[in-house]
Amino acid sequence: MAATRDRALAAAVTLVGEQGVRALTHARVDTQAGLPKGSTSNWFRTRDALVAGVLVWIAEQERADLLAAMGPAQTAGDVVDALTGLLSDATGPHAARTRARYALFLETAASPDVGPSVRAQRSLFEDWTREQLVRLGAPEPDAGARALLAMSAGIIVNRLTVAPDAPIRPTVELAVRAALIP
Repeated sequence: MAATRDRALAAAVTLVGEQGVRALTHARVDTQAGLPKGSTSNWFRTRDALVAGVLVWIAEQERADLLAAMGPAQTAGDVVDALTGLLSDATGPHAARTRARYALFLETAASPDVGPSVRAQRSLFEDWTREQLVRLGAPEPDAGARALLAMSAGIIVNRLTVAPDAPIRPTVELAVRAALIP
């Protein structure tokens, strides 16, 4: 049963990431996933439940990517490598997932049910970034972590919209090094 649910969620991400939030219907997800009609609604009774399920699934996938990519950094170069790799994946092989995340964030921005989950996911990235900056001796690790995440979001939006081939590493390197200046 979980495999069917995961197929539905992966299909939902593909639909939203490639066609936008209007494409997210139970019937379209069933078709995209190659599931019998009504399968998705067995897991997610309403569209809101489906949206929430997709956001949680995306967060789980991204958290797995984060944990795989980000061990303890020993040097600023390690942080640059990790962030560059994550941003490259988010705007390359996982671009549809990233577009789906952003589209669903915007769609649910006013929803009090979604906010805590979105903030919890962001705090994982912020915590890791802060820990790396502390380890490297950053004078203001909290501000540095927030700045690096804001820069990362900007790179993602830029690459997913107007500049898909924009270089990542030089900007990440500049921002990481700036966060380490006393």
